[in-house]
Amino acid sequence: MAFEGLTSKLQDTLKKLKGKGKLTEKDIKEAMREVKLALLEADVNYRIVKDFIKSVSEKCMGKEVLESLTPAQQVIKIVNDELIQLMGNEESTINFTQNGITVIMLVGLQGAGKTTMAGKLALQLRKNNKKPLLVACDVYRPAAIKQLQVVGKQIEIPVFSLGDKVKPVDITKAAIKHAKEEGHNVVIVDTAGRLHIDEELMNELKDVKEVASPNEILLVVDSMTGQDAVNVAESFNSQLDITGVVLTKLDGDTRGGAALSIKAMTSKPIKYAGIGEKMSDLEVFHPDRMASRILGMGDVLTLIEKAQQAIDEKEAEKISKRLINQEFNFEDFLAAMQQMKKLGPLNKIIEMLPGVSSKELKGVDLNQGEKELKKIESIINSMTVKERKNPSVLSGSPSRKKRVANGSGTTIQQVNKVLKDYENMKKMMKQMKGMQKSFSKKKGLFGKLPF
Repeated sequence: MAFEGLTSKLQDTLKKLKGKGKLTEKDIKEAMREVKLALLEADVNYRIVKDFIKSVSEKCMGKEVLESLTPAQQVIKIVNDELIQLMGNEESTINFTQNGITVIMLVGLQGAGKTTMAGKLALQLRKNNKKPLLVACDVYRPAAIKQLQVVGKQIEIPVFSLGDKVKPVDITKAAIKHAKEEGHNVVIVDTAGRLHIDEELMNELKDVKEVASPNEILLVVDSMTGQDAVNVAESFNSQLDITGVVLTKLDGDTRGGAALSIKAMTSKPIKYAGIGEKMSDLEVFHPDRMASRILGMGDVLTLIEKAQQAIDEKEAEKISKRLINQEFNFEDFLAAMQQMKKLGPLNKIIEMLPGVSSKELKGVDLNQGEKELKKIESIINSMTVKERKNPSVLSGSPSRKKRVANGSGTTIQQVNKVLKDYENMKKMMKQMKGMQKSFSKKKGLFGKLPF
């Protein structure tokens, strides 16, 4: 989970402040010392940490904080505001051309995840009604072109390639010409990387930049490399004048120092964050939402957006009505599970909920919950359509239960449990409907009264 260590330490520090009615300068100094250590352990650049603590401390020492009725909340707000400022204040979007083709160059070291990120970005832009073209300009890394073609096929987005014997400059020229002819309005150039920065690499990227005149030069960096990611960003920025940064593997870095250092060190915004292995696992980077996650206050807005994108409203409403009217069956249950799965893994959903502490989740096997859901799904998929639509057919037949258990790789006891849970849910919905009717009658009665 991103920022897990930092979030846990900040929550502990700020919780101590909440336990005090009034704060003294000594309280704030001690808290800031702990915040400083937490940021350094998260691999945030030392200079950034020093400036951050100085700014937060000065604001926390003000009379409006020390004499406030809720000083701890004021301190949390100051820390939150400073984190947002550190990461860029507001989201930074792609600079699209009004007419013609928007060219996006992806640059970075080998292994940062440029090729996969090219696909993720293309997929997201297509969802926003763009028509992207992927361009294979990595002519050095073995199978790099093939990898981009596989990614393109997976997401059904065309890939332009002239093989590995043509110079990247000539490939870029031809790709832009091809994009104009085929009606593409976004060209994403997947450039070559190296294991380390060298003059030859930079000269080649400068040549591609000259012929492409890109609207965006996005540096793709592996967030798990911590301070190295910041050093890489500074080097690429000084040579190419990048327009933004894309962080990959942010879900796998429990420290997250790169996200807190890059903007301040390069003055260039973080535009996207890769948060998983799936092609859809790419988020626009919102500094305010990320600050909220770091402080353990969740990210409800992103969760709502995910739900809006993933869940079919009409289908959800249909399932809801059937549930209330006690017409809900295993076909509906299966449909509901498919909708929920679109939101992503359980641990990522929980991370966005306010007030959920990473410390509290330690020892809790979130994968177990997902395994249980998969088991239930297997059991339902092993039923016939008739059994799914009318579970009572299954309840009274041991032979049917045995067949379902064998088909799903489970036991008859597990099948019985699913059936029992279903019956309990039906009883609960019946009680709720009864309460709803009772409330409606009372409401009608009160409506006739003179008060």
